[in-house]
Amino acid sequence: MNHIDIFLEMLSAEKGRGAKTLEAYGRDLRMTMEAVGDLGSATTSQLQNYLAGLNEKPASIARKTSALRQFYKFLNLEKIISENPALGLELPKRQKKLPKFLTTEEIELLISNAGDVRNSLRLRAMLELLYASGLRVSELCELPRSAILGDKLLIHGKGAKERIVPMHTGAQIALEKWLENCPASKYVFPSSGKSGHITRDGFFKILKKCAVLSGISPERISPHVLRHSFASHLLAGGANLRAIQMMLGHEDISTTQIYTHVMPEKLKNAVYEHHPLAKK
Repeated sequence: MNHIDIFLEMLSAEKGRGAKTLEAYGRDLRMTMEAVGDLGSATTSQLQNYLAGLNEKPASIARKTSALRQFYKFLNLEKIISENPALGLELPKRQKKLPKFLTTEEIELLISNAGDVRNSLRLRAMLELLYASGLRVSELCELPRSAILGDKLLIHGKGAKERIVPMHTGAQIALEKWLENCPASKYVFPSSGKSGHITRDGFFKILKKCAVLSGISPERISPHVLRHSFASHLLAGGANLRAIQMMLGHEDISTTQIYTHVMPEKLKNAVYEHHPLAKK
């Protein structure tokens, strides 16, 4: 087993990285090896020249840079190399995109028009849960029945990290109505497909149809837009930034802070003035 395979095995076992991340990192590292030769003897300038010569999107180059940094940190900690050539690597500057979100009126329209779609009980429950708890679409689609803890959900998020998120009464009622009528399964939203649960693509298509019925442009709708709407509306309503971070499952508060950029100036100033973490 070579060093790349050992590194990927470590990411899976100790860091809980998903299959897609491991596949991408493995591909990035092997492409680098093809370009610069033996990674164990590569220099900082070789790595930087390789990254600078890539004709790819900044996000892709940033991922490759991250893969190299983590790989060489691993080699250094394992004493496979004595010096880390990735310490001086520079990440390409990325312009942060502001999150897109819907108004509360548009959210209400979506939920009310869920009744006009086939499997309306399921769709309404999914919409209510997304907007009530800010789940990622994968967390929603793969939600097991065992995750339901009364008025709360136990979510297994990224990196195998657990968090508990609340459900308001409307979401609880919608979920109960669906569970009373859905097929027996270990999943909350089962499917006859190979995975056993509704897929992201399946939910995406139903959501687009619901948007059309609501008079909202389908281009403006996605599961992640509902997650953004959840966070933006909570923050605008005066919710604690730290609490929102925990409900979203963000590892770093800086990821959550981006929602302050879409708030009215008055509310934005209030967050920065009164929240201790916002000043860091």
